Amino acid sequence: MLFNSYGFLFLYLPVVLIGFFVLARTSRTFAAGWLALASVFFYGYWNPAYVGLLLGSIVCNYAFGMWIAKAGVRHEEARKKRLLIVAIAANLALLAYYKYANFFVGNLNEVAGTSWSLGEIVLPLGISFFTFTQIAFLVDTYRGEVKEYNFIHYTLFVTYFPHLIAGPVLHHKEMMPQFGHAATYRFSYENMAVGSTIFFIGLFKKVILADGIAVYVGPVFAAPAAGVELGFVDAWGGALCYTLQLYFDFSGYSDMAIGLSRMFGVVLPLNFHSPYKSANIIEFWRRWHMTLSRFLRDYLYIPLGGNRKGRFQRYLNLMATMLLGGLWHGAGWTFVIWGGLHGLYLVINHGWQSLRIALGQNPKAKLSRPMHALSVLLTFLAVTVAWVFFRADSLDSALSMLASMAGLNGIVLPDAWLAKWGSFGAWLAAQGVAFGATDNLIPGGAINWIWISLLIVWLAPNTQQIMAAHRPALDMPTDTPTTRLRWKPTARAALAVWLLGFVAIVNLNKQSVFLYFQF
Repeated sequence: MLFNSYGFLFLYLPVVLIGFFVLARTSRTFAAGWLALASVFFYGYWNPAYVGLLLGSIVCNYAFGMWIAKAGVRHEEARKKRLLIVAIAANLALLAYYKYANFFVGNLNEVAGTSWSLGEIVLPLGISFFTFTQIAFLVDTYRGEVKEYNFIHYTLFVTYFPHLIAGPVLHHKEMMPQFGHAATYRFSYENMAVGSTIFFIGLFKKVILADGIAVYVGPVFAAPAAGVELGFVDAWGGALCYTLQLYFDFSGYSDMAIGLSRMFGVVLPLNFHSPYKSANIIEFWRRWHMTLSRFLRDYLYIPLGGNRKGRFQRYLNLMATMLLGGLWHGAGWTFVIWGGLHGLYLVINHGWQSLRIALGQNPKAKLSRPMHALSVLLTFLAVTVAWVFFRADSLDSALSMLASMAGLNGIVLPDAWLAKWGSFGAWLAAQGVAFGATDNLIPGGAINWIWISLLIVWLAPNTQQIMAAHRPALDMPTDTPTTRLRWKPTARAALAVWLLGFVAIVNLNKQSVFLYFQF
């Protein structure tokens, strides 16, 4: 079931909301159980065959969590550690089988010349998210940070439908207390207004912006495999369109998840905070998929040693973390290379900061406006180049597209632009800029989508800045929120939000799945 579908908006969501608050009048336990069952139904709507897998994972991890907690109370440290290792290994083995078994067998066949096969393994939706969520629960239990072990609340924590399929990756300690608060189970007009506003902003981003620009992405990325030698404009246009499609798609999902949860009185952690406004790649990873970055930092980078064992080891830890982060997104070498590129970016960024410190400069000093703009542009272009590997169907296609972006196939602007640009086009031609026939995979409409989208990305306030006065999410950034377009519960604001919602809803006939559903 999709958030951006008529069935979800006009049937599932109203029934679940009404049932939750009606049952809460009788029993908070009944209400929590109802929401957990509704979340399991939401998951099973995709493929009922994997409901058993999800529930089995929940029961096993809850049992291991209880055993670890009891071992901690009894001060059986060795047993507690063994239980944690076994539990994490079981989770990773399950994830490895469904997500990576065919990838590793295929690579082994290529190296060894064998023809082994495991048959078709269908990837269960959301397995990466509910596995990582439960690994975090196990580690937090081992550390003594988990204070509640209510099974219904735990089941709801894992299956909670706003986050189940594509995040955010949740911490037990930040969610379980909310399921225990009496205020969560009381209907609130403020929560409904704030939640629906955030939801409709996200729906507009997905349906109108992300899906609107998506039509230009597929033909460009499919061209190299079809033997088409992309031109400079088409290659860059396709890369930029995907960069912006993914941005609005994931931003839209993150908004919708936070908005839906807020309707139920539960505040989710922030997962997306204008990452394309980042002035360096370190900042980018503090703004993009923030809960995954937090998970990788807390449960991989720091246990590997973080920055405590010297600069060289720190860089190795960064590379290892990002390579595994890339592999988490998908079982393919393109994802590994994407992760490796970001690891390299981070190493360069940290190295540059260390060099500035050695030269007596403050790397955290505020940049001038021109330097800040240049830094944002450089970071954006580096991220765009990496997204080519993330989206490409194969390594060969990615390399072919990057060669076109580098101008190795020549730089020819569409001849239609020569006449359209008038004297400016004539001046460019006089300077040696070539105009001629192109494949026209990126027409004028795509160019308009790109520059308008970039203006929104770089100049418009984001959702949490618009809703800052109403605590839209946990872990809100400490930077001063913008005062532009600050939301207030007024008739004008309601009209604007419902207009966004109406435009999105009438275009739901073009619905598509969220890009992060495949990871």
